Amino acid sequence: MSAPAEGALACLEPSWPAPDRVRAAFTLRSGGVSVAPFDTLNVGAHVGDLPRHVQENRARVRAALALPCEPRWLEQVHGRDVIEIRAADPDTPPRADAAIARERGAVVVVQVADCLPVLFAAVDGSCVAAAHAGWRGLAAGVLEATLGRLGIDPSHLLAWLGPAIGPQHFEVGAEVRDAFLAQDLAAAGAFRANARGRWQCDLPALARRRLEQAGVRQVFGGEWCTYADRGRFFSYRRDGQCGRMAALIWLTA
Repeated sequence: MSAPAEGALACLEPSWPAPDRVRAAFTLRSGGVSVAPFDTLNVGAHVGDLPRHVQENRARVRAALALPCEPRWLEQVHGRDVIEIRAADPDTPPRADAAIARERGAVVVVQVADCLPVLFAAVDGSCVAAAHAGWRGLAAGVLEATLGRLGIDPSHLLAWLGPAIGPQHFEVGAEVRDAFLAQDLAAAGAFRANARGRWQCDLPALARRRLEQAGVRQVFGGEWCTYADRGRFFSYRRDGQCGRMAALIWLTA
């Protein structure tokens, strides 16, 4: 997808063989009202942006995607807690890093600005999910916890990896590599030593391996780097204080 025109609200849509009743999108950074450093379509209410700007940006996303209700915004903490949401749930943000939905009209969402968003859809259209998977969440097992909460055969699921910081720009210390190798020695393939005595970490590769080990055979996406593409994506590692993008998924009739 090419960069959107200045001021236009645009989204990525997963290229995956999901059922017709599954809808999903990933918001880009243009098309909102926020000013620098949150310019312009910031949907994060926790980053220091003006609340009225965040509310307007979220309203624009809802209108542009014709969402059936307000997304169930989470208070994300880089953990592995998963909740099930319903369209009639209260507005108070639950503390979790992943959510599932089986009910038509409930909109699942996670916010990111370098961490990896992972969307799930059952091949029969019975359920959907979204997980916020930075390195801490991945190492803690947020993807496996999401699969467990869905409770269906992983081979009957599709997974889509959204934009995240790429391995060329995601430098980590030995403690990050050690956290993954303590669980799976073959995870070493997702780390490359650099000249500074640290490691370049491939988040999508780590996620793909964990999904495959869990039995998810159909995995798509994972080719965008938030750090490298300033025009389309927010990146916390690149900019420090910045906005957040949303990965959304929901079921229609």
